[in-house]
Amino acid sequence: MTRQEALDILLAAKKDKGLSFVDLAKTLARDKVWVAAALMGQATLSAAEARQLAEVLGTSPEVTAPLQEPPHKGALDTTVPVDPLIYRFHEITQVYGTAMKAVIHEMFGDGIMSAIDFEIDIQKQEDPKGDRVVVTYSGKFLPYRKW
Repeated sequence: MTRQEALDILLAAKKDKGLSFVDLAKTLARDKVWVAAALMGQATLSAAEARQLAEVLGTSPEVTAPLQEPPHKGALDTTVPVDPLIYRFHEITQVYGTAMKAVIHEMFGDGIMSAIDFEIDIQKQEDPKGDRVVVTYSGKFLPYRKW
């Protein structure tokens, strides 16, 4: 079974059972965004997590087995995304990316924010003018070294 075939089965089972990513995160003792990344093919499950996921979704362990292999992270199309929500993140980087880089370099020095030692949180902030999406990135700063 391919990773994509497994993901399709698991996402269908999630929908059929009426489970949310928050529900699955509680089962796996992980963050909702990490669980969503795993079910989108971008994170690796441990053997125990794969067993738990198969059990809660009512699938066989063979279905979750492909998710125990490291994926091709970030292996998305190289074209500009057309999904409006994903495009907005692309747009944010285009508009504010250089400013974010300048501020990070001013505060930390020459380096990058890790996407490996990294966490993301997504929250809903109620607002009478329209609810707000709050996205928080937290990545370890990795300075470039000189040799």
